[in-house]
Amino acid sequence: MPGKLLATKSIHTILAEANAEGEHSLKRALGPINLITIGIGGIIGAGIFVLTGTAAAQFAGPAIVISYIIAGIGCIFAGLCYAEFASMLPIAGSAYTYGYATMGELVAWIIGWALVLEYAFGAATVAVGWSGFVNSLLGFFGAQLPFNPTPKVSFALFGHPVAAQVDLFALTAIVIITIVLVVGVRESANFNSTAVMIKVSIVLFFIGLAAIYASAHWSQMVANWHPFIPKNTGHFGQYGWSGIMRGAGVVFFAYIGFDAVSTAAQEARNPQKDMPFGILGSLIVCTTLYIFVAGLLTGIKPYTTLNVPAPVADGAAAIGVRWGVILIDLGAIAGLASVMLVMLLGQSRVLYTMSRDGLLWPWVGRLHPRFCTPYITSIVVGIFAATLAALFPITLLGELVSLGTLLAFTIVSLGVWVLRVRHPDLHRPFRTPLVPLVPICGMVVSLALMLSLDAPAWIGFGSWLIFGLIIYFTYSRKHSKVQRLAAAKEGDRAIR
Repeated sequence: MPGKLLATKSIHTILAEANAEGEHSLKRALGPINLITIGIGGIIGAGIFVLTGTAAAQFAGPAIVISYIIAGIGCIFAGLCYAEFASMLPIAGSAYTYGYATMGELVAWIIGWALVLEYAFGAATVAVGWSGFVNSLLGFFGAQLPFNPTPKVSFALFGHPVAAQVDLFALTAIVIITIVLVVGVRESANFNSTAVMIKVSIVLFFIGLAAIYASAHWSQMVANWHPFIPKNTGHFGQYGWSGIMRGAGVVFFAYIGFDAVSTAAQEARNPQKDMPFGILGSLIVCTTLYIFVAGLLTGIKPYTTLNVPAPVADGAAAIGVRWGVILIDLGAIAGLASVMLVMLLGQSRVLYTMSRDGLLWPWVGRLHPRFCTPYITSIVVGIFAATLAALFPITLLGELVSLGTLLAFTIVSLGVWVLRVRHPDLHRPFRTPLVPLVPICGMVVSLALMLSLDAPAWIGFGSWLIFGLIIYFTYSRKHSKVQRLAAAKEGDRAIR
């Protein structure tokens, strides 16, 4: 039994798969610009437009800037590890594939299942935020809809009545994004690139607008920044340094998405060179933007007033630029749409790879005969994410997403170290510097952020993992290609 649980796909087998071509391969249609925009598209979204204000008001105060730096440093450590893996193992699957190559099938399954949580629940979370900005924009113009976009429904679950509020805008957003993904990755990447240009322009517009305001109201900005680190209230996570760490755990959601670049490795034209560029480039750009926005926003308005659905738009309103509010709302709508696309793209590609390994049912990996996309998986995931987005509030989903991602980061960081020890002579087009220091730092920061999150999130995350392990032990372990190959070899040795 232990040998089966620790079964590892040979690194040489994975390299062979990466070089395989044929009718069942995904199209290599993505260039370096597509990859970096996928990264930026996945990162800039709900975090910068929503969570900056929430975390500043509730946990860190103006020191939310430090929270972003801590979260960004953790992501850079993990990103360096992702870049090494993605350059040498250019195959769809992201952290799942990397874990399979280094720590065995069971660990790979846990990572893959955590990524399912990250991408599907993350897309649903962002869809709810997207719906809020659409409602805000409609309200700004005084538009009256002929229907209620958030009707209440009642149904029975295991014999118990349940009341829920359906978010029709969030549901519609996921459905549209799913259709785009089914049509093809090139079309999806072009859609994403357009959305990225719009939202980055809006973020730069706010930074420029706030900088002009700061030059004329510097004394007021300084007053709002004082105290930069508010005194702790006596409870963990309520200001002070524990609040900074708590804020880092919350705003970490703002960084989720850069790892989605690695899930598209098998669709990159030159993955050895382009994957590190896409991963690290998108991280550096977004971290810089986050620091500027967080600092300027907490200077424009007192941090205690920022716990609102659209803090960046409120910042523009505080400056007195009403037309700027419209632009920021539109930018947020475009930005969140691209985040949903990147998350659902990553989700379907991880499931596709798991299915090809025999860990999920064959229909999960079936490609469309014309579009060459995993269309059935995209549709099923879209339905699942749309259901979550329609029925559950944003606060219920966010921390679960962070936990799943941080677990994947921890295992990827460990995996680089393990692979350096086991296979030091493998060709690595990009090498993570200062191994094992960088992987250890990545693991330490990720685990620290995980421990800063609340107990209910841990309970939900544990329940999700238990459900995944039931699937693994009842189906995946019996149908795994690696397990069957190992069994066949044992049978041959027994005959001889």
